[in-house]
Amino acid sequence: MNKTDFGLICSNIELISPYIRFVGVINEIGELLAYKRRENLDPLLDAKNTKYQFSHTAIKTDLESFFDENLGKIEFVWEERAKVQIICFAIDRLRVWISIEKKVIRTEMLRIIDACLPIVKKYNINN
Repeated sequence: MNKTDFGLICSNIELISPYIRFVGVINEIGELLAYKRRENLDPLLDAKNTKYQFSHTAIKTDLESFFDENLGKIEFVWEERAKVQIICFAIDRLRVWISIEKKVIRTEMLRIIDACLPIVKKYNINN
């Protein structure tokens, strides 16, 4: 995969729902490779905390791989927080990190997940 692919992933996912705040592709050391942010929206994290969040995601990715043999590889993780919902999809050692408005009902979250899965699976070489 290359930078164009990362941008396409972000663009395609951004179009799925108007409730998506941010979508980014993160590598195994927590670097943001590409992203899309909904316009006219104040970020919930400043630059420093965004870097910490993505580093945390990279560390979790590394730790979770210890369980892949027994539990299988992670497809996605869904977090509900007080201000936002986050879905994190796996593409091999990369992660697609998506923040979604908190007010979204569960059926819309499931629709977003179902729409994202084929996009990320297209780029996953270990399907």
